[in-house]
Amino acid sequence: MTRLPFHDRLDAARQLAQRLAHLRGQRPVVLAIPRGAVPMGRVIADALDGELDVVLVRKLGAPHNPELALGAIDEHGSVHMNPEAALLTLPHRYVADVAQKQLDLIHARRRSYGVQPIPLRDRVVVVVDDGLATGATMFAALEAARAQAPRRLVCAVPVAAADSLERVRLHADEVVCLATPEPFLSVGQWYEDFAAVEDADVMRVLAQGRTSTRHLRIEAGAATPLPGDLTVPTQARGLVVFVHGSGSSRLSPRNRAVADALQQAGFATLLFDLLTPEEDSDPSARFDIPLLAQRLAATLRWLQADPALAALPIGLFGASTGAAAALIAAAAQPARVGAVVSRGGRPDLAGEDVFARVHAPTLLIVGGADHEVLALNRQALARLPRSAELGIVPGATHLFEEHGALDQVATLASAWFRRWLGA
Repeated sequence: MTRLPFHDRLDAARQLAQRLAHLRGQRPVVLAIPRGAVPMGRVIADALDGELDVVLVRKLGAPHNPELALGAIDEHGSVHMNPEAALLTLPHRYVADVAQKQLDLIHARRRSYGVQPIPLRDRVVVVVDDGLATGATMFAALEAARAQAPRRLVCAVPVAAADSLERVRLHADEVVCLATPEPFLSVGQWYEDFAAVEDADVMRVLAQGRTSTRHLRIEAGAATPLPGDLTVPTQARGLVVFVHGSGSSRLSPRNRAVADALQQAGFATLLFDLLTPEEDSDPSARFDIPLLAQRLAATLRWLQADPALAALPIGLFGASTGAAAALIAAAAQPARVGAVVSRGGRPDLAGEDVFARVHAPTLLIVGGADHEVLALNRQALARLPRSAELGIVPGATHLFEEHGALDQVATLASAWFRRWLGA
């Protein structure tokens, strides 16, 4: 069930991606309406193994109220007027003049973004925005896409005014909307964080791209190679290796949600299984910290042998017992590990002698309502170097299942790795 407000645009995008999962395997083109929807489009395109582009349309504002949409214009110069505009008395040539001004801005924006439009003929196309108020911009975006003869045209928005959504249904083959609250008022009111997205943010997201995930078999000293999933954005600024905790795996939805956020921030990610299926069936192996640390150290050496990855600074993201293994590996390879983040971790299981040998800046993220683990992390913080910090997510329990809690984990982790690996 959709819960409002959304934490932020990425939260909304992940929920939309789940509702659009039936398009996976069709390599859809996700057209994001700049600027707010572009980070959302990246999340959705990656989740669906699709491609990301922008659809450039501009609203035509009324003379004395630019926020009142008379219609919109697309980058091909087609003007789409709202029916209500016919009821207004407008100055002579007003629409033509404002349309030309907006078209010039569209062309300048396309040049600044530095990307060529993706051909849409016979493709499944998903047009995404962060919300639908009057719908003028979305109408123009859908019509601009329709003109290129896609095989199927989908409109996807997290939240919309009900009457505008009904009109949009006339322009798309499929409409996916998570919520139509009443009264609607504005898009921004349905987000806890609706910070402005700047052109620089758009250019960064478009420049990142994403390769298809490589499914690896890692030689790490186990009886059989360990499966792993490696994702490397273009111009990756670092590689974050996930070290899951007891009873978890590389398929952990919590770690994958954080990995998605890190990929958006420009980091490569590796999620891998530390145990074979036979080992994982033994509960004692899940708490065998030396074994987990040994597998992690072997994996870091295995990564070092790959020329494409050897130059990337390494960060470790440990969860639960995996946090202890991450600290042991950081202590053993100080020149290789540049930063560590722990989510609901058990750093106390690393051993008293490890803390003094950890030189990597370490962030301990703990839920404010996870009282026992919070106490253990406070004790560990006192023994770690000065570069260590404690990040508390208010009200969150051990698994960060509360609304928005995992998004806060992702935000804290991304900021920490940008700070220490970004250079």
